[in-house]
Amino acid sequence: MSPDADLIVDRRRMRRKLSFWRVTTIALIVVGIAGVAALAGNRTYQFGVRPYIARLTVSGLIRGDQYRAEQLDRLARSTLARAVVIHVDSPGGTTAGSEQLFNALSRLREKKPLVVVVDSLAASGGYIAALAGDHIVAQQTSLLGSIGVLFQYPNLADLLGKIGVKVESVKSTPLKAAPDGFEPTSPEARAALDSIIQDSYAWFKAIVQDRRHLTDSQLQTAADGRVFTGHQAVNLKLIDELGDERTALAWLGKEKNIDTNLPVRDYDLHSRLSDLRFLHAAVLALLDAAGLNTLAEHLEQWSSATAVQRFNLDGLLALWHPADAN
Repeated sequence: MSPDADLIVDRRRMRRKLSFWRVTTIALIVVGIAGVAALAGNRTYQFGVRPYIARLTVSGLIRGDQYRAEQLDRLARSTLARAVVIHVDSPGGTTAGSEQLFNALSRLREKKPLVVVVDSLAASGGYIAALAGDHIVAQQTSLLGSIGVLFQYPNLADLLGKIGVKVESVKSTPLKAAPDGFEPTSPEARAALDSIIQDSYAWFKAIVQDRRHLTDSQLQTAADGRVFTGHQAVNLKLIDELGDERTALAWLGKEKNIDTNLPVRDYDLHSRLSDLRFLHAAVLALLDAAGLNTLAEHLEQWSSATAVQRFNLDGLLALWHPADAN
């Protein structure tokens, strides 16, 4: 074999060895980061042996999350958590997910004093979560309310008619899978949807009236679907006072005899998978550093597609955004 051929073979061997050690190193680093993530993300452990005040954050879109409910139940059993401060910054989400969160927070309230701080937004499902608190504090310019329920669906009937496409369906009954978005919504289907909306709306209003002790007249004014500033919400009795976390802690000390000198500790409610978001970023960086750019690009594209899917909300919505009337 010629010297040039030997050199090529040696280079190929070196490349294979280098690739092997790159992959091995990345795998070890990923495993190490995953271990750190598991420990860092599991903030539900007892913070040493000292009593503390737990700080929870409810943010973003609210969906059903059994893990979150279990974490709240675990906190309720904690012998060291003396009270709970919940920060809410959410436009809401699914009605069922908001109900699940409200129920879990209500169970927590039965065991610990619970005060809510509205940061920027507590609308629809976000406000449902806030209603679980013993006391609600918000800033003057916070937005909250949007008491109402929404069901949205696209209707493509006119568009499909223009391009000459017709979707045929065979149903067991006329209201099966109605509305489907491929044909005009029938009066019967619209009436069926309206009955669902009104039933859920009545449930939402009943929670507001019970938790905020509103008269029928006060409820009618507050529950027309609008959002209000914190300043307006005080007058409507949707919150108790204006302020921030310091205000909430002062209330705990005055009304619940909680030692306000206790440390305030963050208590993580994120799901196990969401705790590994930074792990995903680390893996992409390691793949790129190892020269595996193509694999990193494919992983990033897959992750982006998955992220879009996570924001698909099905079912009834207790959700507010500026385009909504509810």
